[in-house]
Amino acid sequence: MRTYSVMLVDDEEFVYEVMMKKLNWEEMGFRIEAYAKNGVEALEMAEDLSPDVVMTDIKMPYMDGLTLSKKLKERNPGIKVIIFSGFDEFEFAREAIKIEAEEYILKPIDSEELRAVFERIHDTLDKEIDEKQNIDKLQEYYMNSLPVLQENFYISLIEGRVPEANLLKYANDYQVDLSGPMFGVAVLSISYSSKNGEEMEVAPFLLSMSVRQLTEEYMKDKREAKTIFYLGDIVLVTKLSEEKEMTVFTDECDRLCKMAKRICKANVTAGIGYLCKSPGEIPTAYKSAKNALSYRVLYGNMRAINVTEIGAEEKKADNHWEDRSIRHIIRSMKLNEKEKLNEAVDEFMDGLSQAGFSMDDYRVILMKLTVELTSFAESYDFSLKEIFENDEEDLLTELLSMPSAEELGESLLKFCTAIRRRVNEHRKDTTMSFVTRAEEYVEDHYMDQDIGIESVCGYLNVSSAYFSTAFKKETGKTFINYLTDYRMEKAVKLLIETDDKTYVIAEKVGYADPNYFSYVFKKAFGVSPSKYRTSREGA
Repeated sequence: MRTYSVMLVDDEEFVYEVMMKKLNWEEMGFRIEAYAKNGVEALEMAEDLSPDVVMTDIKMPYMDGLTLSKKLKERNPGIKVIIFSGFDEFEFAREAIKIEAEEYILKPIDSEELRAVFERIHDTLDKEIDEKQNIDKLQEYYMNSLPVLQENFYISLIEGRVPEANLLKYANDYQVDLSGPMFGVAVLSISYSSKNGEEMEVAPFLLSMSVRQLTEEYMKDKREAKTIFYLGDIVLVTKLSEEKEMTVFTDECDRLCKMAKRICKANVTAGIGYLCKSPGEIPTAYKSAKNALSYRVLYGNMRAINVTEIGAEEKKADNHWEDRSIRHIIRSMKLNEKEKLNEAVDEFMDGLSQAGFSMDDYRVILMKLTVELTSFAESYDFSLKEIFENDEEDLLTELLSMPSAEELGESLLKFCTAIRRRVNEHRKDTTMSFVTRAEEYVEDHYMDQDIGIESVCGYLNVSSAYFSTAFKKETGKTFINYLTDYRMEKAVKLLIETDDKTYVIAEKVGYADPNYFSYVFKKAFGVSPSKYRTSREGA
């Protein structure tokens, strides 16, 4: 049996004691998580405890049960609220219905009636959890999301962001068939310019949708192919059974360009990339297809241009491994993962040693790396010069001057580790600055009766969820607890140093209700404000 947490709220403590004895809570699948004596206190406690069920009286000081229930429901719509009262009034019951309370129970409370209420609530909570975990519904949600997941997978694939070791696993998860044995990649580029400056008859996006639909219908009976939108183009990835089928695929794309002009009134040019003999070569094929499109200036638009047929001087090998390796290094520094950074640098060095580059290629690759490191540092508002006392060009010179691959790898790891540490310090400084600003805000506004998480988050321009987590992590207190403690410190000072009445001091430290101020003060110091002042005067 699942166990759910309960908070009891009543200004009369004997009611709490009676409630504890009335039922075997553990047997029913509940535990009493907390007891609060008024609505304000309950709201503060609920921020930390997040109870599943709140059982509250209506008539209480400082904040009544109906107001408390409404605020709890606003913050957590899933919370279950039981309202009990000694007043059999229709208006109370109507308000309880309006805030969607589970039950409205009249005092004195009957044990069997209360047991039945909590049994119903337990069943309701169980059903809600079961529904969220229901495999059939999850499967349905997964299937509905599958087209978007597949499109995102293909985008990651052509960008080279899918690790080759995990490629088939991800493909299986997203029900993408990459069995091959070979693949072809085409990039369909649509020209949106109109002749003589006239307005286009169809909006660009709708024109793209029309061309994509035509492409899918045309290819449907010819081959297994996937079309996606990417950076303003339509990318077509198709399975091929043999190398010579690449010629057939090129002809099909050429006919598609002519059909798009006739049917969709769109000027479409297709760039055909190198043949892929494995899914891992698709990023290179995509780049070569984009390169083929650059030749339309010479060969004309509205046709298919195959990069192999125009003799473009590109290697079929993946010459862009360094882009992936550099991204891996940057990502490891962002995530502040020491072991991952070591692996990323090793991967980069392995690529350098195995690819057989010329000296010019070697210099270009290290230049790429240096530029990315500089850009990454600048995104965190510092420069490499602050760490190494070098500017970008000096760092490149130092890397190029390494006499061996081993020493280059050691130096690179040292530089990247230093950057990672600086980024981590920057994040800590940012969080501390954030907390300091919140503390300064309390110092300036503690006397405002309406100060709370919402107002400080509005001032800092952050979400309440992030603020609450960060503030408690750095101070060890919730914001409400910190504000209360600060107000109590100010109240003590005023009690000792002035002759102000208690109600005046209450207002000066942000409490509209002097009775509630006295309640909070006594809770903090064990005595009322007046007794505290008397004890200090006699000391």
